Amino acid sequence: MNDLQPLMSLLQQAEQERDTALANQSRLMENMEAIRSQSQQLLTYRKEYEQRWSEQFQARGGIEVMRCYQSFNERIHQALAHQQRSEAHAELQLHAAQARTMSCEMRVASVKKIIDRRVSEQTKLADRQEQKLTDEYAARSAWKSSDQLPNSAY
Repeated sequence: MNDLQPLMSLLQQAEQERDTALANQSRLMENMEAIRSQSQQLLTYRKEYEQRWSEQFQARGGIEVMRCYQSFNERIHQALAHQQRSEAHAELQLHAAQARTMSCEMRVASVKKIIDRRVSEQTKLADRQEQKLTDEYAARSAWKSSDQLPNSAY
């Protein structure tokens, strides 16, 4: 079991890296959801704003009111464009984190498989050694038994 110690240390390190990658992925997922939520809020606000102003234009429509509407509407569009860029960037980061997590998961699985093979090999070796000892004991017992038999044939 002592020769498994380096592999156990490697497994522990790989699991820590995987856990860190999972935590980062989770954080990025929450960030992505927050950005999407903000985008949705902006879209909802823009829709409500356009409805309010459409009613305002029907009641009274002046040039100054139109300029104010267009100016603010332009800012909302800019905010939405910024949110879309943020969302795209967050999505790229999330995909990279998912790839990193997958890589870490594969490394953990590989190290575990190596450990399982080593344990299996050690178990087989121990079984062979035990069988060899059992066979030797049986052979010695048989040999001692044959020495103790009386020599009646002579």
